[in-house]
Amino acid sequence: MDREWNDSQPIYRQLRDRVVALILDGALNEGDPLPSVRTVAAEYRLNPITVLKAYQELVDEQLVETKRGRGMFINAGARNLLLQAERQKFLAEQWPRISATIQRLGLTPEELLEAAAPRQPSPPDPTEKER
Repeated sequence: MDREWNDSQPIYRQLRDRVVALILDGALNEGDPLPSVRTVAAEYRLNPITVLKAYQELVDEQLVETKRGRGMFINAGARNLLLQAERQKFLAEQWPRISATIQRLGLTPEELLEAAAPRQPSPPDPTEKER
């Protein structure tokens, strides 16, 4: 996880979002344990209450469950639940701005697909001499 925090939202919320990203990216899978509150607090130099608040949000969203004496674990179906929620959030909040920008700039679908395609490194120019 990234160790930098920004001022745009509370740190507990940023930590929650980072755990969500790890789940969506497949770095944390269903049944996997979350790192302990103490471990995360020490590693990122956070107050344990901040970490606990982030974890509690995940519990409230039914993404994580607490197993008494064992820790917190990713719930079955958490990734699918997140995908559904994050897609709806993207379409409601981000897509309208992106779509407006695309229209404003007059970008074509072909240009967007070309810009999104992974770039292949170009082969060396055979006419150039080695130095």
